[in-house]
Amino acid sequence: MGGAFIIFIILGILLLAQSARSLRDGFRFLCYVRRCRAQELGDYLPKAAVVIPVTGEDAGLRANIAAFMAQDYPQYQLVLVVCDQNDPAYTTLNALVEEGTRSSASRCNAALVVAGPSQAQGQKVHSLLRGLEAVKPEIEVLVFADADARPDSTWLRSLAAPLANRNVTVSTGFRWYLPGRTFVSQLRAAWDTSIATFMGEHDSSFPWGGSMAIRVKDFNRLQVRERYWASTVSDDYGLGRAVHDGGGRIRFEPRCLVASREDSSFAEFMHWANRQIIITRVYAPRLWAMGLAAHVLYSLAFICGFFVLLSPAAARERVAVAALLAVILGLGMGKGKIRAVVAREIFPEEQELLARYAKRYWQLTLLVPWVMLWNFVVAGFVRTIEWSGVRYRLRSDHEVEIVGRKSH
Repeated sequence: MGGAFIIFIILGILLLAQSARSLRDGFRFLCYVRRCRAQELGDYLPKAAVVIPVTGEDAGLRANIAAFMAQDYPQYQLVLVVCDQNDPAYTTLNALVEEGTRSSASRCNAALVVAGPSQAQGQKVHSLLRGLEAVKPEIEVLVFADADARPDSTWLRSLAAPLANRNVTVSTGFRWYLPGRTFVSQLRAAWDTSIATFMGEHDSSFPWGGSMAIRVKDFNRLQVRERYWASTVSDDYGLGRAVHDGGGRIRFEPRCLVASREDSSFAEFMHWANRQIIITRVYAPRLWAMGLAAHVLYSLAFICGFFVLLSPAAARERVAVAALLAVILGLGMGKGKIRAVVAREIFPEEQELLARYAKRYWQLTLLVPWVMLWNFVVAGFVRTIEWSGVRYRLRSDHEVEIVGRKSH
């Protein structure tokens, strides 16, 4: 019995246990999603303000903002924030605000704020802080969202509902990328939803900046503005750290899974994916270390297994290696199929698209771990990111340097 085979068996058993646990978590995620979606929303409807920073204009911007302005919610405030009036989105947003102002049936009180360029933190965080200055004093709950998502009409009610429990500090949703017609959009969907299914009934490790809500009194008590958003590029990790430091709880709300879609070149996707993990490395180093260890284990087990399969090992050893690798791959594909089920149940309006491409959630599980391994390794060495035309050097979790900007 060769040394490579023994090493593989050790790594393979560890990876098998990890894969089985991941599949179990996938089933728990599905059950939690179904259970929450079957519950009534309740009648907790605090006075809410939704703050959305916007940079640039894509094809879906008007429809996305229109969806935020058409929430099934009593009178609420919507604050849209751009860096400056030269932003391509400014004209569209200004027109939408004016249309909402003229509509007597609108429940949304919308405003457009020009934030100006940031000097001390990420532009998104700076825009959120400037947007907060426009929030009315009677507001009880602050909601933060991203402009590249299109929520359904109950999104705001669903996000506010968990805050009826005073033990919940932050309520959060998450993005759910839908696979499009191109390979890169399908890879992005498989890559990102593998992270989404780590959310669950347990207290979440972090909120997602595209859908997160907190009571005003908790936001002020935790000094989010003064301490955690003073010099950071990450609004969600900053808020999450404030909650954990203050002994609070973050609650994931499955009804606030928001459909996202984006097509790009492979290089643009890798730039985006690297940025996500670099930010995690700086602001949540424990999560990064756990992810790196998991993907290193995966890669070492498969590399060692392929080495045994290609070596002149005994036939029974090669059969054992092939069988164990097949089981591990099957477990990964099983969790990918759970993601396909979740997508079909949450987004029934996308049935035509999902009928063609939902299988990519499990088919691309063969590739995603290797892409993620690269992302996690890059994050171990790189501290500079580019986000919406601004280049940042992340010196630490409480210090960021702006090193360059691109003009519109």
